[in-house]
This record gives sequence, structure tokens and C-alpha cells, in this order.
Amino acid sequence: MFKGSLVALVTPMSAGTGPLTPIDFPALQRLVEFHIEQGTDGLVAVGTTGESATLSDDEHCEVVRRVVAYARGRVPVIAGTGANSTWDAIHYTQSAREAGADACLLVTPYYNKPTQEGMVQHFTAVAAAVPIPQILYNVPGRTACDLLPETVARLARVDNIIGIKEATGDLTRVAQLRAGCGKDFLLLSGDDATAREFITRGGDGVISVTANVAPRLMHEMCAAALAGNETTACTLDDKLQPLHRDLFREANPIPVKWAVAELGLVQPGIRLPLTWLSPSFQPVVRQAMAHAGVIQPR
Repeated sequence: MFKGSLVALVTPMSAGTGPLTPIDFPALQRLVEFHIEQGTDGLVAVGTTGESATLSDDEHCEVVRRVVAYARGRVPVIAGTGANSTWDAIHYTQSAREAGADACLLVTPYYNKPTQEGMVQHFTAVAAAVPIPQILYNVPGRTACDLLPETVARLARVDNIIGIKEATGDLTRVAQLRAGCGKDFLLLSGDDATAREFITRGGDGVISVTANVAPRLMHEMCAAALAGNETTACTLDDKLQPLHRDLFREANPIPVKWAVAELGLVQPGIRLPLTWLSPSFQPVVRQAMAHAGVIQPR
């Protein structure tokens, strides 16, 4: 159900940069339709790319509710519900369950720097409190803590913890996680640049930033990799590699929001402390988009 190319969906906002740039819900609906038409295998709402850190509690829950409503069961919806407070993570996860999300994505508690045991207790508490499938999310570059494979193996024994988004880019972890967690535990890459090889080593897909910009190509690349067609997967991934690199020229989601606006899908809006993509990087990202064939080269 959660395999292939799952987009880490941007949250569209009205044009401008400010502390309360309004969410553009009509654009969000258009984005959902766009991704379904383009073959995206699933939608991830209100993750890092969705600017979860700057949304209010009510906005967070409303974006999830709307994405579920707009999707109408045509593709699975995963709600970002992680927090650095266990109580907040339970709250967001319960809200997502009530909204009809198919699963939740829970990032490791950031800034607090919990121990491995602390993370086991945190995720176990959320899983016990809310009966919905839950996917762990490990991204040490953002959170300042690393959920180690042996810790994931402990958490994999919890019935409704069904997988992990592994965003370290360390491909040796695929085999470690598979061995420790079993063949049915969902392994999703959180690193676009290494996603193809992650899948060919035994992963199930990717939660992708690049899929916001080139959804059809990401879907086709993942499908080829999952089918064991490495030649086709490599050919498609070669078209995507500049996007994988250049969508991180500044902190995510700054470049990807600019790129999606360049496609005409959203207004040029973002919330402080994030700012609009620097002019010096705009030609670089545009060239990567042209390489992927999503816009015409200039």
C-alpha cells in the first residue's frame, strides 16, 4: 500500500513571505489532483517539506484533513505527526486518525537529543495510544539524534509500527534494517539521491522531495527499480539526479517551493524564518528542471 514514489507534499501558501503567510487550500486541492494524474503512489502531508514547523496546531490538522478529503481514497495518505513532545505526537496522530489518514509518519524527537531507550519509549507510547499504522522517520541532519538499526528492530516488534523512512543516505542500513526488522517491515528512503539504489538493495520506495517537481518520472523510476529493471531505473534516475542535488541548494523546502511555483502549480509563498529561493540559485534549479524534462530549457 505504501510502496513506490510517495511525495513529501509542499503546503501551498499565498504569495509573500511572512510569519503568517496564509495557506492556499484551492492550490492544495489542485496539487492533490496533479499528483494523482501523474501517477504518484501516495501523499505525505505536513512533513518537513510541508513546513510543519511553522504551521499552527489547527493548520496542521486541517491540512491533513483536507488532503485526505481531496484524495478521496484514490491514493494512500500518510500524515506527518511527529513532535519533540510525546504528548504532542499523540495528539497529532490521533487527529490524523480521526481525519481518515491511512498511516502516520513520526520523526524522531528533535532538539531534545533523547537516548535510544528514550526513543523506544516515545514511539511505543504513541503506538499504544493511537491504533493507526505508524512509520518511523530518521533524519539526523535535522533532528540531532540518530535512530539506530538495532533500535528500529526493537520497535518493529510493535504491531502498528510498520516501517521507517530512513533519510541518512547510508545504504548499508538497508540490509541491516531488513535483517533486523523482517521482510514485511516497510523500508522507505528519505534521500532522493540514493533512493534508486536503496530500492534495488531491498527497499520499498521513497518519500520524495523531487516528486513534487517530477512526479511521473519519480513514479516510473521507482516502479522500474521495484520490478528489478535496473537499466531502466538508472536511465530514469540520471534525468532526476540534478533535481535530487539542486533541490537542496538551500534548506528544504525553499528550492522545491520555488520549483513548484515555477511550474505554475502554487503561488510564490513561504513562511518565515524560511525565505524565497535566492536569485543566484534560481537558474541552477531551473536547469535541473529542464534536465528532467518538466520545463523547456532557456
